[in-house]
Amino acid sequence: MAKYGKAAGKRVKSAMHRKKKGTLKSGSGRKVTSRKQAIAIALSEAREKGAKVPRKSSGRKRSSSKRKK
Repeated sequence: MAKYGKAAGKRVKSAMHRKKKGTLKSGSGRKVTSRKQAIAIALSEAREKGAKVPRKSSGRKRSSSKRKK
């Protein structure tokens, strides 16, 4: 089963083109230069439009047993 739908893929493709062209803007209005940031913006837009995109991860969780003392 696919993680991402076709609509999400189209959004990412569009965002990458906009990034290369220099017209992709972040939330603060600055030009996006990072590939990872462009993908994140595209997936966020796809999520808003109702495309099949997995939920955002809530961050990394540390296990207390692996910490050094």
